[in-house]
Amino acid sequence: MKYAIYQMDVVVADPEANREKIKNWIEREVDDDKPDTVVLPEMWNAGYALDRLDGLADNNGENTIPFLSDLAKKNNINIIGGSIANQKENGIYNTSYVFNREGKLVHHYDKMHLVPMLDEPKYLNGGEAKGAIFELEGVKMGVIICYDLRFPELMRAIALQGAEVLHIVAQWPTARKDHWKFLQYARAIENQCYVISANSSGSCNGTDFAGESMVINPSGELVASGLPEQESTISASIDLTKVAEIRKNIPVFDSRVPHLYGE
Repeated sequence: MKYAIYQMDVVVADPEANREKIKNWIEREVDDDKPDTVVLPEMWNAGYALDRLDGLADNNGENTIPFLSDLAKKNNINIIGGSIANQKENGIYNTSYVFNREGKLVHHYDKMHLVPMLDEPKYLNGGEAKGAIFELEGVKMGVIICYDLRFPELMRAIALQGAEVLHIVAQWPTARKDHWKFLQYARAIENQCYVISANSSGSCNGTDFAGESMVINPSGELVASGLPEQESTISASIDLTKVAEIRKNIPVFDSRVPHLYGE
């Protein structure tokens, strides 16, 4: 499966400009490189203008869902749709949508872990649905959002459902860029799956974003990486036979003794 990852410099507080950037990027990538699947970063519709989300957030995905669905169908690609600020009945959520080549919405997820360092709990509601998998072209996958990366329980729960690829969409800051990299290696190694991340670049309200989106294989080897702190495209092909191979050679899941782990 061939991937293109958009390490996007999000235009803060301008959803229309960001939709135009994504549309142009996808059309260019499809013409030039013909990926099977594209990945977008976190909060691409509004950026981290948290104090302005009341006027910027989508309303139950009414703009984002048809926009990404149409792009998927027209360009014959799967879309891991990053995430958006999304107004629901009881508050604003950080929501991710996934679409297949036919433009069908196959998965959505509301970020459950909110970042205290960026005041997310002040402006956003945390999702309450359990981590779950979805399938694209018969491959079991998962998606988590940024700060979720720090909680190995979530990724392990998704891996235990059979996920072979785990996507991380983020606006991870430069101040903690080493955590960004090392935690991804750890999650790939411990769950014996591909980890594919789309971080943003640029800055918002004094926070610089690290870039360095990554593709890491189930052995913990770096397949591809984006530039530090710069908008760029990361292209990579993944070999899913490596997942079965590493899980056979190092049978971590068969060796688990969860009844001894406590809570």
